[in-house]
Amino acid sequence: MKKLIALIATTAATPALAASGPFFSLHNTNFVVLLGFIVFIGILVKFGVPGMIVGMLDKRAADIRSELDEARALREEAQSVLASYERKQREVQEQADAIIKQAKLDAEAAAEKAKADLKTSIARRLAAAEEQIASAEASAIRDVRNTAVTVAIGAAQDVIAKNMTAAEANSLIDDAITEVSAKLH
Repeated sequence: MKKLIALIATTAATPALAASGPFFSLHNTNFVVLLGFIVFIGILVKFGVPGMIVGMLDKRAADIRSELDEARALREEAQSVLASYERKQREVQEQADAIIKQAKLDAEAAAEKAKADLKTSIARRLAAAEEQIASAEASAIRDVRNTAVTVAIGAAQDVIAKNMTAAEANSLIDDAITEVSAKLH
């Protein structure tokens, strides 16, 4: 279309009086060119070229309009998808924050439980150690008593053996036999 307008403008801009002689003569080149141009325009109009050009321009305008509508639709769809992703991102962030908060609470509860378990374990171990100490102390006291009794018996035996005569020993043996026989019967 722009080319056609440029062609018309260049032909119309040509002054008709520039050629020599009468204008409406076949010897005038400007007139011949004008007649050729008018015939050419007539042929174009006869075959419907301006309608085709207008149709092509309308089709191109419709294509551009549909592309613009499609671009608007795509933009709106992209905005809705973006809003959806932003909403999902906020939800995921909220879930992550909730998970972190719950994990902190769980960790604090686990730490408190571990402290309580540690205190219980320490108390149990202290009680076991005190029992072992008491048992070892009782065992040591028993061993000391047994040793003292053994030493006392040995010392008494030595003292008795040194101070006692054979007759007294026989008398003690007889008394022990009668005492044992009285207790057994």
